[in-house]
Amino acid sequence: MSFDEIIDRTGTHSMKWDMMEPIYGVPADDGISMWVADMDFPAPDCIQRAVAQMHDHGIYGYFGDDSAYKQAIIWWMENRHGWQVQPEWIFTTHGLVNGTAMCVETFTDPGDGVVLFTPVYHAFAKVIKANDRRVVECPLSNNAGRYEMDFDAYDALMDGSERMVVLCSPHNPGGRVWTRAELQGIADFAKRHDLVIVSDEIHHDLVMPGQRHIPMANVDNSVSDRLVMMTATTKTFNIAGSHAGNVIIADPDLRTRFAARMAGLGLSPNSFGLHMATAAYSPEGAAWVNELVNYLDGNRRLFDEAVNAIPGVTSMPLESTYLAWVDFSGTGMSPEEFTDRVEKSARIAINHGPTFGLGGDNYLRFNLATPRSLVEKAAQRLQSAFSDLQ
Repeated sequence: MSFDEIIDRTGTHSMKWDMMEPIYGVPADDGISMWVADMDFPAPDCIQRAVAQMHDHGIYGYFGDDSAYKQAIIWWMENRHGWQVQPEWIFTTHGLVNGTAMCVETFTDPGDGVVLFTPVYHAFAKVIKANDRRVVECPLSNNAGRYEMDFDAYDALMDGSERMVVLCSPHNPGGRVWTRAELQGIADFAKRHDLVIVSDEIHHDLVMPGQRHIPMANVDNSVSDRLVMMTATTKTFNIAGSHAGNVIIADPDLRTRFAARMAGLGLSPNSFGLHMATAAYSPEGAAWVNELVNYLDGNRRLFDEAVNAIPGVTSMPLESTYLAWVDFSGTGMSPEEFTDRVEKSARIAINHGPTFGLGGDNYLRFNLATPRSLVEKAAQRLQSAFSDLQ
């Protein structure tokens, strides 16, 4: 397929495009939407056929016999990530924000601390606070434009009331693919402080050429009794509206507790999401992902070259995801000023850095998963908006 085709998403109930003007004031007629983390590319043909078959059948009843769906997940995790999963480990939630919230509800109590390595995906803090738990921020160290972890500092921040750590792997918004040593550090940290590890790996398929994602489950067997893995087809294949995510738990005790919470809430999967996921996790889906990653890598190169040419502006090297994390601190401008230039002068809707927690104040997040001509136009607009710095 061609990722270059521009598809008009306005008027389609698209959060990314139809809410750009109401939320950010970026005009709908000529603005460029680079905030919400979904892609402006159609899902692959294998998924389109699955949805067409549902349409042709014409009956949209309850989903039964999920064996093919679970086998597709098992096949994908083993073939793409070298991770062996058993079918009984798999729970389906209404996306991974829902999965995170359910983990917080299941494995912590009101008032408990939940650790985040910040800046990090803003929905984590939102659901932690909504469940009356405390967000405990462990700031990432920015070492020459690359996020790293400082476990000595994190140990000093713990007061014993923490019960869980939520890991974003690969990292959003910084794009880091954590090394085995870093992941081992997280495992050791969790053991020292008796924390359940919830590893959100939704971006694990979107890894740039030359990088390799390691599932947390493959790092240290000694933390299997405190590990919850979360994955989804939704980010990889641009089907976020299907609201299907997987919480995968090897430990029987954790699994029993999570199953009880699922039963208590009366949750059952969306049949559209299961049909789409089954079709996605296939050789045809894998070939599409390979093409997608190469295209995203090209967008990344184009965007970084243009943005890094603006004095005082630096895009963090992207190892994974399609989300550029851009530092404006070198401009000497306040966050209000550089954000205003991006939204009003360049007419680009972006995510504001402070929403990601400590360390995000001087950053903006740009979604590069859009046709290259729009990435190029956005880059030109940014250069124009900051032309007085040239």
